[in-house]
Amino acid sequence: GRAIAAPVCLDALLEPIRQANGLPALAAAVVRGGEMVAVGAVGVRKAGSPQRVTPDDKWHIGSCTKSMTAALAAMLVEDGAMRWDTTLAEMFPDLESQMQPGWRDVTLEQLLAHHGGAPGDLDEHGLWGRLWQRADLPPREQREYLTRELLTKHKPVAPPGTKYIYSNAGYALVGHAIEEILDRPWEDLLRERLFVPLGMTSAGFGAPASVDTVDQPWGHKAVEDGAFEPVAPGLHADNPAAIGPGGTVHCRIADLARYAAWQLAGARGAGTLLHPETFERLHVPFSSDSEYAFGWVATQRSWGGGTVLTHAGSNTMFYAVIWIAPKKDFAVVVCTNAGGAVAEKATDTAAAALIREYLSPN
Repeated sequence: GRAIAAPVCLDALLEPIRQANGLPALAAAVVRGGEMVAVGAVGVRKAGSPQRVTPDDKWHIGSCTKSMTAALAAMLVEDGAMRWDTTLAEMFPDLESQMQPGWRDVTLEQLLAHHGGAPGDLDEHGLWGRLWQRADLPPREQREYLTRELLTKHKPVAPPGTKYIYSNAGYALVGHAIEEILDRPWEDLLRERLFVPLGMTSAGFGAPASVDTVDQPWGHKAVEDGAFEPVAPGLHADNPAAIGPGGTVHCRIADLARYAAWQLAGARGAGTLLHPETFERLHVPFSSDSEYAFGWVATQRSWGGGTVLTHAGSNTMFYAVIWIAPKKDFAVVVCTNAGGAVAEKATDTAAAALIREYLSPN
């Protein structure tokens, strides 16, 4: 086999962007030809502390988790355990008799594309607060509670299939359906079916750092005057596992690059673990009213030679973004341990700089 050159170090490119935006830390990686060709990590794990981030540090990727849950669902479809048009009534037969009628015919693909009528936020009726009160329960129990409350007490917020409404709750329903069908927690299934085969050894769930130490990046909330306030690891360092399938994964930047490389290969018809037509289903917008596919936004960029796939993620304390350009056999991933508008802008700035640097016009 050919020798693989060590990845180029991106620290010199990333550090000015980190400084200009006052971020605690910033990390990124570039994928070309199925390989991570460049990687970097700059800054500190916790604002005001000396521990510097390393290329092996773990970052919370928020809603970039959604495409992972969609891929897991696709595996069940290929296995014959679900169909794209499996309904909520079929997913949760024990709840069907108590289910608000509007939910019964909502399908797997509608939920994955945010067209199932699931709410954009759970604050209404105080459900979000009750999920926080249960945040120390086993994750599957939290999702069982969310599913029961949502489907039996609340109607869809729009007629299913009619409207794009971005919803963590919709993904929570999918994740819980998967764990009900296979009788194993979503976290275990994602690790077994996706992380292990892809060699994503660092991937896990929730805040990446251990309680009371700075062994990994801490999340930071944006506060007034552009500063970032560190959030101690523990229960309040991430969203409740109730919405885990919508956004609780963390991993090293190299493992996020590995995941992007897998999706990139799939988009180029050379994927593993799923059939080419399944990747296409995951990557093509579901409805003409939005660019949303299943856990991906499919949009047009001239630098990508046409259609590119992207998704961002944030638990309000970290920010991550993935860009995949199938026609250029190129992907970039960027993460920071801060949330809010400045963090979002900075990750975009870094992604743009990497695209300019590594995707020379051809």
